[in-house]
Amino acid sequence: MTTPTRAERARMPLARDVLQAVAEENGVCIRPVAVRRTDVLTGETEVVDIPCGATRASICPTCAERKRRLRAAQCREGWHLTAEPALDADPANDEQRFLAGLRADLTKAHACATGAEADELASLLVDVDEQLADSGMRGTLAPAGAARRVRSTKRRQDTPDLPRRTVEARTLGKAYTTPDGKAFRPSLFLTLTLPSYGRVRTDGTPVDPAAYDYLRAARDALHFPKLIDRFIQNLRRFVGFDVQYFAVVEPQRRLAPHLHLALRGTISRADLRRVVAATYHQVWWPPCDRLRYTPETAPTWSPEHEGYTDPASGEPLPTWDQALDDLDAAPDAEPLHVGRFGTQLDAQGVLIGSPEANRCIRYLTKYLTKSVAECHTPAGDPEQAHVDRLAAALQHEPCSPTCANWLLYGVQPRNARPGQRAGACRARAHKREHLGYGGRRVLVSRKWSGKTLTDHRAERRAWVLDLLGRTDQAPDPHRYLWAVVRPGDPDIAPLATRLLRAVAERVRWREALETARSRAEGQTHPTTTHEGKAA
Repeated sequence: MTTPTRAERARMPLARDVLQAVAEENGVCIRPVAVRRTDVLTGETEVVDIPCGATRASICPTCAERKRRLRAAQCREGWHLTAEPALDADPANDEQRFLAGLRADLTKAHACATGAEADELASLLVDVDEQLADSGMRGTLAPAGAARRVRSTKRRQDTPDLPRRTVEARTLGKAYTTPDGKAFRPSLFLTLTLPSYGRVRTDGTPVDPAAYDYLRAARDALHFPKLIDRFIQNLRRFVGFDVQYFAVVEPQRRLAPHLHLALRGTISRADLRRVVAATYHQVWWPPCDRLRYTPETAPTWSPEHEGYTDPASGEPLPTWDQALDDLDAAPDAEPLHVGRFGTQLDAQGVLIGSPEANRCIRYLTKYLTKSVAECHTPAGDPEQAHVDRLAAALQHEPCSPTCANWLLYGVQPRNARPGQRAGACRARAHKREHLGYGGRRVLVSRKWSGKTLTDHRAERRAWVLDLLGRTDQAPDPHRYLWAVVRPGDPDIAPLATRLLRAVAERVRWREALETARSRAEGQTHPTTTHEGKAA
């Protein structure tokens, strides 16, 4: 055998790349987290690998695909329910009733106490609240903190009115009956977009970058989650029942977020257009259209004032509450931003079990393994420049009341603390891979399927165990102690060795599953190894 040349060796695949490809092909996590499991009964310890659980394919394709399939199953199960999901809360038990009564007595005593006695009762109240939480009670009995700031609910004059109906306690849409007596409940696939910021080309880049409204695009992206909440609220009030949804937020080619919703039940397109036209979200924040400071000359923290002060005069900046009080006192105050949906709306009726339903579910979940920015990778300089301009518009824009960027506009953030850096907010919305959208990518209503993702995982595990004929019970969570293995620990094998073991174990599991499935179907199929040969 001749010795390969340097150029030939450079074209050879690396060993770690080959192993990673085999691991991905067999559904093995390529970035497993090594943890040490200690049995508290026997004292035995072992190092086990736990999947990293990444949701992005650029980090771990296997875990991201597993999460995507789980979301697809969640969407499919809740979209065409024919019966109301069972979500009735369990009645309070004797322990919870006793603790609630004790909480009432302590609350009354604390209101009348002073000094050391009040401090002691406050400590007891904290203990009782922890016991209530441990007993399985949701929520808290602690009194509310500062009063919530509210504004007038009078609708804007430039927005059409929307009739409001009493919302019925149901989540199912209307059922239709065919002439032959069959009943069916169609559902809806809806897409909503944001308004135009200027003409764009087919690749999403603006025709005239100077005329493109990047500031409005940035603010619309920052406040898009609130606009979605307002749309769902208006929709439920208008149609008169508790509409359930499975929604996914994705960027368009112009990088503006848009919304795909799987809605249970049908709603006419005319009604949807009325709700969209009447939906808006007002942002009542202090003005932030003109920078008062730069990141280099930003206000500094003063321990004496317990807040941020002007670097030149040393005067403390207005607090967040003071800035809002000034905004409330101004008779001609206007909201900083008003978010609305665009005029484009696409609604499609979908029937249960149809090819169209499966296509919509695949469309809803196809980008869940990518970050917002990865959905449309820039293919040239114009697209990259478009991303740069949007990122520049987001850099100094406040993303929330606690954002450090408020210091650039002469206002202290809410709950200001030392160490906040103006122009370097660490929130998701300011990161380049999120393009201004800091909310969740997947939005699922509480009564969609009546189950959590944990419930769906448990069902899939139970199905596999039942197919294999095993009756494994869930382990006692209090029996084991878990600790992450630190790098350099002598007990942990090299990553390549752990991946090879995991691939072999995965192949064994797959062969056992295929054998059990063939047995259940009453057929005989040769099992295959990961090399594609009959075993």
